[in-house]
Amino acid sequence: MKRLVILISGRGSNMRSLIEARLAGAQIVAVISNRPQAAGLAYASSQGIPTAVVDHQAYAGREAFDAALTRCIESFNPDLLVLAGFMRILGEPFVQRYEGRLLNIHPSLLPAFAGLDTHARAIAAGVRLHGATVHFVTPQLDQGPIVIQAAVPVMPDDDAQQLAARVLAQEHRIYPRAVQWFCDGRLRIQDGRVEIAALNDGCAADAALLVP
Repeated sequence: MKRLVILISGRGSNMRSLIEARLAGAQIVAVISNRPQAAGLAYASSQGIPTAVVDHQAYAGREAFDAALTRCIESFNPDLLVLAGFMRILGEPFVQRYEGRLLNIHPSLLPAFAGLDTHARAIAAGVRLHGATVHFVTPQLDQGPIVIQAAVPVMPDDDAQQLAARVLAQEHRIYPRAVQWFCDGRLRIQDGRVEIAALNDGCAADAALLVP
């Protein structure tokens, strides 16, 4: 049984999709937020999942916050950390500590549109496809090995909010799948790329690009 800790900063819609997926061979042992008012904490508590807050505003800088966050995380002895709308940049020592067991979901088809405001930037760039990416976290922001992506069309009359909603629906599809692959022991990073092992019955690995 893999022990999962989920980190959130807000409503935690991707956290909720993971909880509702009832992942096989996994136990969500804690949900941690850097914001005491994060709405997702109440939902996690309602599902019987322990919650904790490490308020970034209580610390003088990133190093002190990362150290406090690490202590909190380690108290739950996790096998995997899952960033689900966690809106803090984590320092290199923290990322290196959890190398290979720290996943994030980003609202673009990486490496395109790393960083913030991805939907508005995609529309401004005139791209025809946008989407979401689950990746392992590395010290380079939004540059880690890609596990799975989902693409959606960019419609001529889209605004950022409409496009974001379409992408979010796909985030809720692919994040549980990526986490399940990890829990099943199917993910391996080789030369900076993620390999998805076949199932024990010899079936080919699931598609790592979903187009609805």
